[in-house]
Amino acid sequence: MTKTISPLNPVTPATPSPKKGKSLPSGFVIRFGKFVWSTMWHIMMSQLAPRSKSGAYIRPDSQFRDTISSEGKYKPKAGRYKLYVGLGCPWAHRTIVTRAIKGLESAIPVSIVSPSGDTGAWVFSQEEEGCQTVPELYKLAQPGYKGRSTVPILWDTHTKTIVNNESAEIIVILNSQFNEFATNPELDLYPLELRETIDTWNDKIYNAVNNGVYRCGFAQTQAAYEQACNELFTTLDEIDAALEDSRYLCGDKVTLADIRLFTTLFRFDVVYYSLFKCNRRRIQDYQNLGGYLRDLYQLPGVADTCDIESVKRDYYGNLFPLNPGGIIPSGPDMDSLLEPHHRA
Repeated sequence: MTKTISPLNPVTPATPSPKKGKSLPSGFVIRFGKFVWSTMWHIMMSQLAPRSKSGAYIRPDSQFRDTISSEGKYKPKAGRYKLYVGLGCPWAHRTIVTRAIKGLESAIPVSIVSPSGDTGAWVFSQEEEGCQTVPELYKLAQPGYKGRSTVPILWDTHTKTIVNNESAEIIVILNSQFNEFATNPELDLYPLELRETIDTWNDKIYNAVNNGVYRCGFAQTQAAYEQACNELFTTLDEIDAALEDSRYLCGDKVTLADIRLFTTLFRFDVVYYSLFKCNRRRIQDYQNLGGYLRDLYQLPGVADTCDIESVKRDYYGNLFPLNPGGIIPSGPDMDSLLEPHHRA
């Protein structure tokens, strides 16, 4: 007897048997893949991050170290100089924080560059000085230049050259040499009576924290990583303890030492904690450092220099050896930086 098929009497199809899950590749494929990736990783890291024999990251020195002064060949003048910065770069960030706090926005224009994940170079959104990339700008300043082409750059538009590309020196220049054009000329971020204390903090923080997070992230051996990580968190603990009785690093006023530390702390929980393996503790978990970070972020003009999406895009999207998939995390929520800091 033939069974009638109708919408009211449908035939239920046979349930297909579940497919067997695919197994992991063979041991040979895994070993071969690890060998190839490890070899390529070391090759890429050798270009991205020069290393010592022990596998520790070595940061090359900046090459352009002139200054601006009324007695020198580069004299202070509004509109003559320009800053080239990348919004994701902490070294460049400290220059635009100093510029904002001093009120130099009208005197010193800024041009934003972005990293190219394919070439590894900083590139302009539109042509600058006849150049498409920062390496081209370096060669314009110094024909035949073969060194690293980094930001920030303090550029002289009159002589078409780089005055300085060392962030620690650029912020000293911005603090002292453009006061006649600043809206906050009375603010001295590097006062003579505090310079010894500021310099002591700067030396400690540069090696262990500012560069320390990179020494963790770019370490190419376990021993090099553990040494850098231990130094990083020992110093963060020391800073946190010092901030128990002091609003800022050198007392009750902001100095260049705070600005140099701020740009690393701002990126810490978002980038360095995970991507650079600095995951023993977040800055917001510290008793004093979390509030200190919020205090600096809420200073007039500082938040406007902070672009967390550029930070995530530049680190997660462009540091291929550390994040081959290029996946950019969606969080964290940065609104916490606007919460009361209780530092006053």
